[in-house]
Amino acid sequence: MDGDIAAEDDAVAEAAADLVEDGMWVGLGTGSTVAHLLPAIARRKRSIRCVATSPHTEDVARSLGIDVEAFEHLDRLDLAIDGADQIAPDGWLMKGGGAAHTREKLVAITAERFVVIAGSTKPVAHLGGPVPVELLGFGLASTMRRLGAVTLRDVPKSPDGGVIADVECTLDDPAAVAAWLSGTPGVVEHGLFPPEMVTMALVGRGTGVETLTFAPR
Repeated sequence: MDGDIAAEDDAVAEAAADLVEDGMWVGLGTGSTVAHLLPAIARRKRSIRCVATSPHTEDVARSLGIDVEAFEHLDRLDLAIDGADQIAPDGWLMKGGGAAHTREKLVAITAERFVVIAGSTKPVAHLGGPVPVELLGFGLASTMRRLGAVTLRDVPKSPDGGVIADVECTLDDPAAVAAWLSGTPGVVEHGLFPPEMVTMALVGRGTGVETLTFAPR
């Protein structure tokens, strides 16, 4: 099974790397599938400039000779590529298993095209909780009380100082849950990504790749 997953990750990584062209600004995601993407991009030796969604991705990319720059002064990217924990049929994504969802969402929304890469286990019939969240440390107890069933993760804070937690809730209406979390003071960001943010998903099926498209951005 592990070999099958690795083969699928390799297949989608190669397909996504083929989308990268000389002169592009590219956003690099975080996670196990992206770990296959970075060497695939490096092998193509494109003249590109990148931003990374985590210190780990930045370190690995630079070790492979990929040019990674600070994101502070950029207001657009040509392409962002990242993984997902769950992909619903209507295009809603669940991300945040690796606790990088705040930076991942900001990079995704900045890109002209956001491409999701995933193995065959990631598409699901419907999203299931919990929903990853990043919380402000200031007023943390107040925020947790208002969120209800929330569990702090035993992990380091985010690179931006946020506290990582998971909120238990039903996801029959992801849009309503996303709006509730976004409107809750103390919540920095949540792991629900709407379909309109996603250009397409490349899903590994054995050694092949299935392309899923959703609502236009």
